[in-house]
Amino acid sequence: MRVYDRFSALSLGDSTKAKPEFDVLELEDEGSNLVLHNDDVNTFGHVIECLMRYCEHSAEQAEQCAWIVHLNGKCQVKSGTYVDLLPVQAVLADQGLWVTIE
Repeated sequence: MRVYDRFSALSLGDSTKAKPEFDVLELEDEGSNLVLHNDDVNTFGHVIECLMRYCEHSAEQAEQCAWIVHLNGKCQVKSGTYVDLLPVQAVLADQGLWVTIE
């Protein structure tokens, strides 16, 4: 007996009476990080201004992040859920900064 024949022989009954129940799995966002990467284009002033305006950094925090990026190649500048970080990443990218969400 072919597989098709076995399935076609099954009686499915009245499908309007019983609907299958499904467990809904919810994915929890464990948190993501917005990471600013070093480039050879943007000035310290521009990076600091962007971090203050879009990441809500203080002037001191923004300057420290700019130095960390300059010396180490990258720096985590903001944390949150992926959904919350996506618009911040977009606006920083529009300003010419290289940012990723990790």
